[in-house]
Amino acid sequence: MTDTAPLRLFNSLTRSVESFTPIMAGEARVYSCGPTVYNYAHLGNLRAYVFTDTLRRTLLWKGYAVTHIINITDVGHLTSDADAGDDKMEAAARAQAKSIWDIAAHYTDAFKSNIAALNIIEPSEWTVATDYVPQMIEFAKTIADRHCYEIDSGLYFDVSTVPDYGRLARTKDDEGEGRIDPVAGKRNTQDFAIWRKSAPGENRQMEWDSPWGKGAPGWHLECSVMSHAKLGHPFDIHTGGIDHREIHHPNEIAQNQAFCGCSDAASDVGAGFTGARWWMHNNFLVDRSGKMSKSKGGFTTLFSLIDAGVHPLAYRLLCLSAHYRSELEFSGEIVGAALTRLKRLIITMEALRKRTPDEPVFLRKQEPSTALSSGLLLSQEHISDPKLIEQIRLFDEALADDLNTVRALTHFELVLSTKQFPADQALAAIAIMDKALGLNILALSRADLRLRPKDAQISEAEIEAELDRRQAARVAKDFAASDAIRDALIAKGVDVMDGDPLRWEWNIRLD
Repeated sequence: MTDTAPLRLFNSLTRSVESFTPIMAGEARVYSCGPTVYNYAHLGNLRAYVFTDTLRRTLLWKGYAVTHIINITDVGHLTSDADAGDDKMEAAARAQAKSIWDIAAHYTDAFKSNIAALNIIEPSEWTVATDYVPQMIEFAKTIADRHCYEIDSGLYFDVSTVPDYGRLARTKDDEGEGRIDPVAGKRNTQDFAIWRKSAPGENRQMEWDSPWGKGAPGWHLECSVMSHAKLGHPFDIHTGGIDHREIHHPNEIAQNQAFCGCSDAASDVGAGFTGARWWMHNNFLVDRSGKMSKSKGGFTTLFSLIDAGVHPLAYRLLCLSAHYRSELEFSGEIVGAALTRLKRLIITMEALRKRTPDEPVFLRKQEPSTALSSGLLLSQEHISDPKLIEQIRLFDEALADDLNTVRALTHFELVLSTKQFPADQALAAIAIMDKALGLNILALSRADLRLRPKDAQISEAEIEAELDRRQAARVAKDFAASDAIRDALIAKGVDVMDGDPLRWEWNIRLD
């Protein structure tokens, strides 16, 4: 049991699962593309951060110290991900008649609220794009002479000046370029903006002076600059949604190659340099009408799920119930099933707790972002039952197999539900395993899952009063009155649970 399974992760660069060996022994450095804070994150966006959090927790489980950076994009991201159109932040500010800085602050706070609600560990540092504009200008000056050219609209990167452009996306020449809009003066279709000049007469709220005129940085530039500033080049892992694999991340790689001099024949870095050793991408969340997207309108946010009465950790459980590289279907019925599954976990957890009054405080005292000295080794210190040890070993193997949370959940649930395991050791095992899954299972109660839907027509105090009145009717054998009270509660979306200490819960209607 002392040997953990070797961690193997899928690398989008090679399209293969490879054994993870960090650049610096015992330390993993991770950069994740963060939100553009012009609107609320939809659930598809948030799947990326559940995935990244699972990666981080797995690295911690394996005993690595993790430095994790997430950026906040508050400038430079255009309405087309392919580097055309208006700046998303400027457009949102005009549409809402607000300061762009107020827009950024509001949606940044909303995103961080989502992160907390999903029990995602905060990054080691948030980096904000506008804080790094001077560094972006210096970066661009370093690569401009050999890799860029200036046209009326700004400074553009010539992708023909770096080796093997598009390797990450597996695109060659003009293949797969339907998302790239033409820009007058570009040499190559795939060339992209490093610096966009403010158009004559344009009234931008965010713009800076530069050698190429007043304007703003391109979206792709910020991640190269901030990852280099905080993690150095190369670092271990760069994450993002699968849509970033096609344009945004290939452009980052091109910038990184230009900055390090990898296109030089004499370079000792090599043409294979990309800035990160691993590039990892989660797949889409899809609703029944296709990929979830803000541009389609009516997108589902975590706030809207909570307003419907769904606990946010039900969505986290839904994400964990599929492999991060698989598409994940979303519907009211599916998220409702995840909520039911979470309730069953809590019920089983509460039953286990009744058999073990003493909680494993050794884990409660440890910060979630602290390395677990290897989940297996930690469990070895507190667990002796051989069958429990075997389940933890299998759980470890599942995580090590490219974050196979589907299998890991199976072993987690088996430990939770098997009454033959020593109760105190089973509770310790669940606490250790949940540090990797992040469901916060020890802290939740069934009552915590009873979120009041926004459109509920009755308050919880009124429900309790009605149930007290119903109980009095039952004692008096006035069953007609008792049934009438129950039916009235059901009509208002309340399920009455006779004989259950919780007494009632909301009947969540999602479709």
